[in-house]
Amino acid sequence: MSTATARFEDRSRASLPPRGLRDDEPFLTREELADMVLAYQPDADRTRLLLAYDFAREKHGDQLRQSGDPYYSHPVRVASLIASIKLDEDTVMAGLLHDTVEDCDDVDLSEIEAKFGADVAELVDGVTKLGQLEYQSEASKQAENFQKFILATVNDVRVLLVKLADRLHNMRTLHYKKKEESRRRVARETMDLYAPLARRVGLHYVASEMEDLAFQHLNPDAREQILKQLEALESENKDDLERIRFSIRQVMEREGFTPRIKGRRKEPYSIWRKLEKKSISFRDVADIFGFRVIVETTPQCYQALGAFHTEWACLPDRFRDFISVPKPNGYASLHTTVRASGNRLVELQIRTEEMDETAERGVAAHWGYKNSSYGFDVDSSKAAGLDPAANLRAFGELLSHGGDAEDFLEHAKMEMYRTHVFAFTPKGRLVLLPAGSMPLDFAYAVHTAVGDTCDGAKINGVPRNMRTVLQNGDVVEIIKSSEPRPMSGFEALTVTGRARAAQRKLRRDFETQEFANLGRSMLERNLRRFEFDPVSVDMRKVAERSGFDRVHSMYEAIGRSHDSAERIIGIAFPGLDMADARVKTDALTVDDEHATALIAGENLTPGVTLHLGECCHPIPGDRIIGLREPDKGLVVHTIYCQNVAKFDDRPDLWVDLQWTELASSGVRAVGRISVNAANSKGVLAQQCSIVAQAGGNIIGVTTRDRGTGFIELVFDIEVEDLRHLEQIKAALRALAVVERVERLEESDFE
Repeated sequence: MSTATARFEDRSRASLPPRGLRDDEPFLTREELADMVLAYQPDADRTRLLLAYDFAREKHGDQLRQSGDPYYSHPVRVASLIASIKLDEDTVMAGLLHDTVEDCDDVDLSEIEAKFGADVAELVDGVTKLGQLEYQSEASKQAENFQKFILATVNDVRVLLVKLADRLHNMRTLHYKKKEESRRRVARETMDLYAPLARRVGLHYVASEMEDLAFQHLNPDAREQILKQLEALESENKDDLERIRFSIRQVMEREGFTPRIKGRRKEPYSIWRKLEKKSISFRDVADIFGFRVIVETTPQCYQALGAFHTEWACLPDRFRDFISVPKPNGYASLHTTVRASGNRLVELQIRTEEMDETAERGVAAHWGYKNSSYGFDVDSSKAAGLDPAANLRAFGELLSHGGDAEDFLEHAKMEMYRTHVFAFTPKGRLVLLPAGSMPLDFAYAVHTAVGDTCDGAKINGVPRNMRTVLQNGDVVEIIKSSEPRPMSGFEALTVTGRARAAQRKLRRDFETQEFANLGRSMLERNLRRFEFDPVSVDMRKVAERSGFDRVHSMYEAIGRSHDSAERIIGIAFPGLDMADARVKTDALTVDDEHATALIAGENLTPGVTLHLGECCHPIPGDRIIGLREPDKGLVVHTIYCQNVAKFDDRPDLWVDLQWTELASSGVRAVGRISVNAANSKGVLAQQCSIVAQAGGNIIGVTTRDRGTGFIELVFDIEVEDLRHLEQIKAALRALAVVERVERLEESDFE
């Protein structure tokens, strides 16, 4: 790094790794590490710390890292990094011991617990269980590992902090790996998973260093070019930068402040992302150089902001107030970009010492101690606007909704990378959401029950479409239905993994209940055919005898056609004459009651009322379409129905539909046909005989027309599907007395 760069980057002590973390310096001795912990935690047990250090050194023995250093130097450096962010002694010891169970054959968790206590053992176990979170050839394997990782960190955020320290040190020594492919794989997973997680809990400098180290292996040429341009630009503007620093101090002194001023230079990877995202040149990046102005109180932050805006022109679109609305990881600061001396664009970050501590150390900045119980001080952290448990809980909630592991990984990455927008409930509660969120995302952020019953939304008092993207400051009122119901097309109405996972679970539950209701109806109807009163039948015993653990599971199996009412009745009532069961048992009927199980559609709202068109009598096999009708729901027609043709100019009323697999499993549908035949004795009997032989069941016959030499009869016939109906029509046409056979619509009677 150039001399100019070193002068400009006047970083605080909190943000610089302590002695012993850099691999070009000796790692800390046991006494130095203990002194480091005792400096911020005076009541820490020195003896336990020394014992953990000695245990790690002894158990790792003669093992060497690829760098040639003794292996125990790695856990010591990890523990040193943990101590640098002032975590409790148990976490420091977990850093020392995190590899012993996995890498040392003679160490198990019971020994760790016996020597160092249950808390340390749980932390070591949490890190050990994760294994190597590496990119696998199978994406599902990586996703499953990441799920385990999140589950462990949700339970205790310290597991994540130990893992981040472990990964940071491994990244610092990544160049010792011989295979380029291996280096790139580790760098990519660091960039995709670990760095975003570090930023998620506020460890900004850890995330930045991880990104820079990963960038060095993923795109070394680009990084080298950016570094060269940075040094050239800084050398070229070093006089301007010093004048700006001096001017900042003068402005503050006029206000009566004596701030601490730190220079900040944008990291190479951060510049690279901006160049890629905005397609701009290097010199067009507005915030390459910046200053952090540290004052004493929050009111002084806003007073300083006013003074700077009075002194220099600001860029209004680059002002951000993260004090009134902190970031989810607790970060709070005022950001503004001004046009300072020399027409130089400079970003100013104005904050208090406490805010700066949070900005540097994130979660750890609010780590508290209560007597001998060390852990996260939830009260102080929430008072500071930071709740790391809630920060990671968003990922944990994704897991609670089940679903595919790869879906979870995709949504988790989306959650980590998004910038945020804030909105309010009507009562003034602040809700932070990823940018691009819509009302359904907002509803689930408020509460799962609110999302499950969401039926619409008002934004700033005005009813809005559910596709409306929320803006900062919007007041959102959720309109709720009386019962939970999945929302049609929710994938296009959500961006958060939490909302999508919850909607998928709701849809699964809703479909399960629909099939159970259908199965119950089918079983009860068949019981009545055998002259049993379903109310008097003990369904729990029926389910048990039929091999089901629950009545609900039995109903669902029948509804999904995974089992039959015939089999279950035969098992439950062994005294019945089942030889006649196939005649007596009732198949599923294609009617309004069962339409939701037989008909599906990509844009079909779950729970919508379906009616079969009486005009065209759709049956399985027909191409079908739905028409929305006021106060009726969705009416199902065949694609060739005359009533559909009347709405050719209203495609907004159409819903594409198709028959489900259940519709092809022995259902009964009613098809209506017209038969024109000779008007002679016995013709009706011949036709009825042919229909019966073809497996149809005539449920209605009417005379449509009758003349001296002919008669036209209309038959309503129960069939299995369109093919079955066509077979019956063909069989009738084969009769010598039959002249014509046609399928009828209601319009044919007009």
